[in-house]
Amino acid sequence: MPLPYTVKGMDLQFSGLLTAALKLFKEKAAPLEDLCFSLQETALSMVVEVVERALAQTGKREVLLTGGFARNQRIREMLSEMVKLHNATLHVVPPEYATDNGVMIAWTGILMYRSGLKLNVEDSLVKPKWRIEDVQIIWMKSS
Repeated sequence: MPLPYTVKGMDLQFSGLLTAALKLFKEKAAPLEDLCFSLQETALSMVVEVVERALAQTGKREVLLTGGFARNQRIREMLSEMVKLHNATLHVVPPEYATDNGVMIAWTGILMYRSGLKLNVEDSLVKPKWRIEDVQIIWMKSS
């Protein structure tokens, strides 16, 4: 089932993908199982493409799959196939540690607070187009 595939460099855009899937669902254009399969395959293919590009650009030979995403058997299969093509290694966190990244996010907040970077709740917004390179990391010391 054709769905939008939007990868630009290292950037992924899932909003068009989800909008298209929802439209197909509402139109009953395909069985739900087929739609879900296509949605997962498209989204995961986008992620694998970006990871592959990162390997090529950095020259690294290892990929570490963590967080709740590491529980997805299909992403593990797809990444395993891709790393073989690049003579790289995939490391997957054990299932008991493959959980939501809430603790990591909370810890980052603590580090930010301790470093003097504070934000009023009223000023905190979801920024869907916020780029990772725009994040201030003032708590890390340059080497």
